[in-house]
Amino acid sequence: MDIKSIKGVGEKTLKYLNSLGIYTVKDAILYFPRSYEDRRNIKPINELKDGDIASIIADVSLIYANRRASTGKTISRVVFKNQTGFIVGVWFNQPYIKNTFKIGQRVFLYGKISKKMGEVQIIEPQYEKDIEDIKFGINPIYPSNKHLSQKVLRKIIDECLKYIDSEINEILPDDIRKQKEIYDIKKAILNIHHPNDYAALDKSIERIKFEELLILQLGLFAAKKRFEKLENAYPIPVCSEMKEFKESLPFELTNAQSKTIREILIDMKKSKPMNRLVQGDVGSGKTIVAIIALFNCAMNKYQGALMAPTEILAQQHFLSLKSLLKNYSINIALLIGSTPKKQKVEIIEKIKKGEIDIVVGTHALIQENVEFKNLALVITDEQHRFGVRQRGELINKGHNPHVLVMTATPIPRTLALFVYGDMDISIINEMPSGRQKIDTYFVRPSMRDRVYDFVKKEIKNGRQAYIVCPLVEESEKLEAESAVETYEKLKEVYFKKFNVGLIHGKMNSIEKDLVMNDFKNKEIDILVSTTVIEVGINVPNATIIVIENADRFGLAQLHQLRGRVGRGSYKSYCILISEAKTDEARKRLKIMTQNSDGFIIAEKDMELRGTGEFFGTKQHGPLELKLADPFKDIDILKQTRDLAREMLEKNMLYKKEYFNLIKEIENKFNAKIDQTTFN
Repeated sequence: MDIKSIKGVGEKTLKYLNSLGIYTVKDAILYFPRSYEDRRNIKPINELKDGDIASIIADVSLIYANRRASTGKTISRVVFKNQTGFIVGVWFNQPYIKNTFKIGQRVFLYGKISKKMGEVQIIEPQYEKDIEDIKFGINPIYPSNKHLSQKVLRKIIDECLKYIDSEINEILPDDIRKQKEIYDIKKAILNIHHPNDYAALDKSIERIKFEELLILQLGLFAAKKRFEKLENAYPIPVCSEMKEFKESLPFELTNAQSKTIREILIDMKKSKPMNRLVQGDVGSGKTIVAIIALFNCAMNKYQGALMAPTEILAQQHFLSLKSLLKNYSINIALLIGSTPKKQKVEIIEKIKKGEIDIVVGTHALIQENVEFKNLALVITDEQHRFGVRQRGELINKGHNPHVLVMTATPIPRTLALFVYGDMDISIINEMPSGRQKIDTYFVRPSMRDRVYDFVKKEIKNGRQAYIVCPLVEESEKLEAESAVETYEKLKEVYFKKFNVGLIHGKMNSIEKDLVMNDFKNKEIDILVSTTVIEVGINVPNATIIVIENADRFGLAQLHQLRGRVGRGSYKSYCILISEAKTDEARKRLKIMTQNSDGFIIAEKDMELRGTGEFFGTKQHGPLELKLADPFKDIDILKQTRDLAREMLEKNMLYKKEYFNLIKEIENKFNAKIDQTTFN
């Protein structure tokens, strides 16, 4: 059922819901809160303590005129009172607040209490003016954007929950639920959106986690069995030109690269398709491993495909392949979203006829109209950015092709076995020679001028710099620099005599390409950027990266960003600028200054934040897990692994009560499961 059929969802709201990944009523039902407000306890104002999170009902007593702070922020203040005292509501950069309330109006407030110079304040509280409509229970807070208020989102989700009986099927049979003492799915979902108490909420969350991890385990077992049974892949021998090609490379392969290449070439010789994950730290040289595999495939007259997560990275791979394979008659094509339509049609036709040996692309490669003549090797780069389904869609375009997955996000091996349990794993844990260690420093914003002086010094020595910001547009809630604002400030104030460029995710592909090419060609000295530069960008002349509001990033992301420098033979630096007001933020940044090993950083990142955030967004991670976290929910993970094994050993999955479970696994893993799958 389409979300636009729900009352209150017009064209604008539909667009905003779609941006959150909500397209259907089922999507909305399964769109879970990120946190909760406990509004059950209304506190007297005279009993509030500094740092409390409190619910208050009070009347508007005084509305101050807006004033501007020395930082440039607009401050709005409203005084509320009830029989227990006075409290001041404080809002930043929300000038409309003073027109929101009327003197004498009764209002509900919820927020953090601050006590300053004898004054009780509630900072940027949530407020509701319709007291009769207020829900005083445990209220859900959903992940949202600035266009959709919590009130609107709650209303839409509540409307969708009326259709839970027709939209949600129970996939766990009664005997499993009784054995494990877990809720049925509908009760769990309703509890998560509207819990009566925290005990029921915990039990409901556990039910969803159990289901998600059981599907993951069964799906991985199915994928592994499926690959074990597959024959008839194209056996690709090591081509006679391999030795000559390796010797022609402008650098020497590391032992770890050579070992991984050997493992890949042995896999490719077999009629059983390769299914291998290559894990390497940032800058460890995974790209050449992929190029050698594609070279071997093409020299044996088969087609190879390399899928990258961004157009910038796809273009970079395309140029590397063109450069390194220029002495061989291998046809290489680039197929991305911004490829002109006429050119796209020609490329697709040539792929179908087998006139293109290697195609590099983005999601454009998995379009329905892209057909291959003899696709024998599929490589996906930065796997965790693709869902399990997308990998499957590209694989399905070949006849049991060999599969190589590359990731620069190191995953601790124990977790890798759960996350990629269907794959063989190679690890590149050695850096190419000549790579300089990157010195990393954590500094306060008060040191910014000194940092920028150091950037100027590097540029005068002929080097280049990145300055990274976490947000593209000014955020009212987060005190974070926006790339656009920082770019203007740097260009006009700090670096007037230098060429400053800007790149961010809201620019179109052509604009991004122009900027990146200018940076690579040294026409830009300083590149102000959001995290679009996070993955794979390779500019050896860039030696310094300054990361503003570094506490806004996860450790794994900071490590990826740091990997943009230190790619040449010059000494490189990473400077993390942050107020780091919390212990956790300081701990994260300290880990960055003390460690350069991506595997250690990944382990610590997952300990601190969990795999959901580690992989990107909680609701749309690589495994499409909404609530489960394989790293933190290790007990449930073990339970579901044991149960999955038991189900397979006892052949339970083919009973009719397991039909919905099988369908869900097929849907998540994009693979057909029948009586023969697990045997």
